[in-house]
Amino acid sequence: MRLLLVRHGESVCGVNGIVGGERGCTGLTDRGFAQARALRDRLAAERLQADVLLASTLPRARQTAEVLSEVLALDIVQDADLCEFVPGEIDGTRWDEWAGRFDVSAEPDRPLSPGGESLTAFRARVRGLLDRLAAAHDAETVVAACHGGIVWASRQVLLTGDDRDVPVDFTSITEWVREGDSWALVRLNDAAHLDGTDLLPAPV
Repeated sequence: MRLLLVRHGESVCGVNGIVGGERGCTGLTDRGFAQARALRDRLAAERLQADVLLASTLPRARQTAEVLSEVLALDIVQDADLCEFVPGEIDGTRWDEWAGRFDVSAEPDRPLSPGGESLTAFRARVRGLLDRLAAAHDAETVVAACHGGIVWASRQVLLTGDDRDVPVDFTSITEWVREGDSWALVRLNDAAHLDGTDLLPAPV
């Protein structure tokens, strides 16, 4: 299986500093749509032939997938396991109202807030997602519109000891190939379609 993890475009909640779970996410900014269109045009020029187009259930990822579907000519299959770290009851509030209350990495079994995920649970979810996709889509090319946390966690669970501080830019591609029981990282944070444009701000 060839798996292309695509981070969503710039989001309204990210720009406004809002915790963007199911309640807080209100979709892409105009810049975010432009970033998605740049990736769409790149995939068209490269004549990518995909078999499956997935998206998380959050609006910013869904809208990114909708733009890509214009060239991939595939229906979008929503998958909740592609969602970002589930925030819990702080969803929809401002990040600066609670940020710094505790170190998630230092307390990996503690939920982000009541009803939310812990870091341990998030990593387990991503590991299960990757195994499930590999089993369901053998020998296929899968494009998945998702989130920076999913890309980060994929490295954590598939590459032992990979603690590099690598950015995950908006609409960047991180590509994995699964052969037999082994995963190989082909490319990480490939946002070449944004080079030379004004569409590559620092990730929010």
